[in-house]
Amino acid sequence: MPVIAVVDYEMGNLHSVCKGLEKAGATPNITYSPKELEQADAVILPGVGSFDPAVKHLRGRGLEQPIKDAIASGKPFLGICLGLQILFESSSEGTQPGLGIVKGKVRRFLPEPDIAIPHMGWNQLQVTQPKSILWEHLPSDPWVYFVHSYYVDPIDPQIRAATVTHGTQTVTAAIARENLMAVQFHPEKSSNIGLQILSNFVAQVREKIAA
Repeated sequence: MPVIAVVDYEMGNLHSVCKGLEKAGATPNITYSPKELEQADAVILPGVGSFDPAVKHLRGRGLEQPIKDAIASGKPFLGICLGLQILFESSSEGTQPGLGIVKGKVRRFLPEPDIAIPHMGWNQLQVTQPKSILWEHLPSDPWVYFVHSYYVDPIDPQIRAATVTHGTQTVTAAIARENLMAVQFHPEKSSNIGLQILSNFVAQVREKIAA
């Protein structure tokens, strides 16, 4: 089974992600070892919490460059929730620079009458990259589970793999570019749809190994 490194920087919902990966037929390895990230067949960067502590913990554990190296190597990479946001250059949630792997900023939802912030619960994706492996074997515009007050705003609109609408605001819900994928929602909390997304990621890892 493919070995997938799940990055441990004290900010992730690690065990739920690992259970999903096991169901999808992979062997998860919770780690903060740069060497183990390099040796793994793929990398997942989960995340729950705030932007500044997340990037501080990553840098404090010496993980910034290993993550960049893993993505640059062509290894399949999946960011989840905060693990999507910290790939960007900066966030209005804090003052720390992000990893800058994706050009753009993380912004807060604007307040509107009758909508809640954080955006929490089930919502429907509008898929903008229908050929992305993320969405294989899924119904069109599937429902997934969100918990967030901030959203990513990439400079290059072509990187958007899906959007979501909360109130009158339509924002990026997922990105995909070659081996780099990341989602704002929680696949590990999104029932069968989320399990299929993790299975799709594992399938891509298997294809990469076989190539």
